[in-house]
Amino acid sequence: MRNAMLQPPHARTAGEHRQVLRAAVRQLERASLYLAAVSWMALDDAPAERAVNSLRNSLEDLRRHLVDLRSER
Repeated sequence: MRNAMLQPPHARTAGEHRQVLRAAVRQLERASLYLAAVSWMALDDAPAERAVNSLRNSLEDLRRHLVDLRSER
């Protein structure tokens, strides 16, 4: 079995594309956990905390977008 993530996007089957999207969503969920841990560290720096919150929001938006793409296929 070939690894879908190593295939060029134009060479992937629909199932392989869904597999890649599923893997991307899992990676974003892991990244979200790390950012949540950073936000609980109480950095005592308002700009840093705003940046972490902005990253968390952007990450969640991207995750939702990929989940929507996966369900469309």
